[in-house]
Amino acid sequence: MLGSEPLLTGVRVLDLCDDSGDVVTRLLADLGADVIKVEPPGGSPARKARPTLDGVSVPFALHNANKRGVVLDPANDDDRRQFVELAGGADIVVDSGTPGLAAAFGTTCAALADRFSRLVAMSVTDFGAEGPRTSWRATDPVLYAMSTALSRSGPTTGTPVLPPDGIASTTAAVQATWAVLVAYFNRLRCGTGDYIDFSRFEAVVLTLDPPFGTQGQAATARNGREGWRGRPRNQDSYPIFACRDGYVRICVLAPRQWRGMRAWLGEPEQFADPVFDSIAARTKAFGELSQLMAALFADKTMAQLVAEGQAHGVPIAAVLSPSEALESEHLTAAGALVDTELAPGVTARVPAGYWVVDGSHAGYGTPAPELGYTDERWQITQFAPDATQPVGARPLEGIRVLDLGVIVAGGELSRLFGDLGAEVIKIESAGYPDGLRQKRPDQQISESFARAHRNQLGLGLELRSAAGAQVFSRLVSASDAVFANFKPGTLAALGFSYERLCELNPGLVLAESSAFGDTGPWSKRLGYGPLVRATIGVTRLWTSPEPPAPAARHAFYDATTIFPDHVVGRISAIGALAGLIRRQRDGIGARIHVSQAEAAINQLDTLYVTLAAAATGAGDVEPDPATHLVLPCAGDDEWCVVSLRSDADRQALATVIGDTELADWTRARAPLQAAEALQAAGVPAGPMNRVAELADDPQLRLRNVFSDMVHPLLELPLPTEAGPAPYRHIPPAPQRPAPLPGADTRQVCGDVLGMTADEIDQLITDGVLFAAEPSGVTR
Repeated sequence: MLGSEPLLTGVRVLDLCDDSGDVVTRLLADLGADVIKVEPPGGSPARKARPTLDGVSVPFALHNANKRGVVLDPANDDDRRQFVELAGGADIVVDSGTPGLAAAFGTTCAALADRFSRLVAMSVTDFGAEGPRTSWRATDPVLYAMSTALSRSGPTTGTPVLPPDGIASTTAAVQATWAVLVAYFNRLRCGTGDYIDFSRFEAVVLTLDPPFGTQGQAATARNGREGWRGRPRNQDSYPIFACRDGYVRICVLAPRQWRGMRAWLGEPEQFADPVFDSIAARTKAFGELSQLMAALFADKTMAQLVAEGQAHGVPIAAVLSPSEALESEHLTAAGALVDTELAPGVTARVPAGYWVVDGSHAGYGTPAPELGYTDERWQITQFAPDATQPVGARPLEGIRVLDLGVIVAGGELSRLFGDLGAEVIKIESAGYPDGLRQKRPDQQISESFARAHRNQLGLGLELRSAAGAQVFSRLVSASDAVFANFKPGTLAALGFSYERLCELNPGLVLAESSAFGDTGPWSKRLGYGPLVRATIGVTRLWTSPEPPAPAARHAFYDATTIFPDHVVGRISAIGALAGLIRRQRDGIGARIHVSQAEAAINQLDTLYVTLAAAATGAGDVEPDPATHLVLPCAGDDEWCVVSLRSDADRQALATVIGDTELADWTRARAPLQAAEALQAAGVPAGPMNRVAELADDPQLRLRNVFSDMVHPLLELPLPTEAGPAPYRHIPPAPQRPAPLPGADTRQVCGDVLGMTADEIDQLITDGVLFAAEPSGVTR
């Protein structure tokens, strides 16, 4: 789409944010929105946030790029009038912090939404504006603790391990961006804006590694019956082995991958039985199997092992440091990094952004606005089409999506659209079903698939056949979007390159994601989330200050997370929805691609830029002075997190604990009791919640974050996400059961393609289509 406008051209965004919301408006700016950041005289306090590079705040510089700026004094009548004029001309207003900048101008986001009926206004706070925890304060470690992510990180016993600082905040920002863009799209269709009371805590619960979500942590009901308390039980699902110059990680899941691994091991006789095609059988025999792998890997370099593993079809990755990842030929070739001036005279290499749109990165373009430069007017023409649907309808009703996505990232993307009313057609092959279909012997459908593909239709289609390709072509012509997360080149090899899709439907939005992107020397590598984390430096950051146990093979503790799959699903959804917004405005389609590796770098942008600057001596780095402590509490394996951000926090802490050592003080108290006492004094703290405890969290219950989903093929209801955020005019997600493979083949072919029953039967007989037997599932 050479020469086409950015996806969000015509969207006006008024930014009132502090550092907890800056990323939200940065992401909208990356996609082309006109963002004006309002600062008080003297500038936003976020300009002083550390770490700094040569005196420049790295987070402020990164998270306010691509914006314009204006300084308005709340004490000045003219500036107050200017503020109201800007808000009245905006499409979206985002405020963050407590009480937020809007309060200085005598208003709130809710009041602005009341005053301007077409405005989408969002307030971003740590815990939301209602509920028993509304006065609490959060840091990333507190969010890890309270969301249950901490309870699933670290060794099986001993001190839990905090994930790298930064992931929680940027994950919350991605969810906030999705939530506000959904409300804006709804405004385009119904003509009425909205108010969103957005909670960062809720966002991390739902988006980082959700305990009631898809895949690794999804079997919550079963785990609850077993009395599982959340501590990691298997660090070898994606094992890491030492080699000559470091470590490698393997991720052997499919039977064909195991057969490649077995051949690489020299076809050991004790593992020749086909029973070892099963992950369960290999896990049970891992003690002996790991010894063979360790011996194979010990004397070879990371580069040798990656090359040999790829040749055998074994998903494998080197466990690189962040600096090794940033210096890699792949990220350079893919254009994932940009050399820029963070501020006059201060240079750095920064992540380019999350999205590749129509072949080019949509990301870092211009530095954050200087404080002395003022933009007082909107520069773009507002896009305001006539309303076409009633207020209260689901925003994506009438949008048809063909879902070719698989596993977590693909499942999350399609679910988000289905939850908001889109007609999502889940296309599966009989020979290559979605990996989320893996289930226990006593099940007809897995909890993971039930969660990921609710509110969808199931179409059984053999796309690799000529007749199947014809059916898919007809579906493309009748649809609005195609979602896929195949290895790059797969869709084109099936005869459906983006160019071919555009021939079939010029207005189509294609949203894809892959492990390493669709360009660069790593693009064709086999990849899953654990391999992405290893390759991009996240695994080496996920460590404990305590030494590992003597028998441990390594000191890395990210084995039980599936980051960044869930957040990549939302990043892809933002790009896809922005593509649909441009299509509504300009009548053209879009291709959006998200690299999981680049997503991880952007999630940790502050940390990576700071580490790179320190490693290269590119400037004087002043680190963040905050200290985050994981402390033992009263009870068996009970913990809380305490964050000391400043001297003020340390002084407040002293008023609570007196002369007692902090660890002794927490040991005498239950985690929640300790957190409540510290939060009352203004010190961020939180109990380490476990999966079984989260459903009863009073803040989440009051705000209706979860809803129970009943599937007739599952014994127990599943707690699931009720929606991306609380809205005034958008209803919670419906809970229609996920389909069995091919459950809706006849309906889709009849309703969408106008096929007769005889035509459908013939294609089923020919093996082009397949249809499930009736199961009693009503959707």
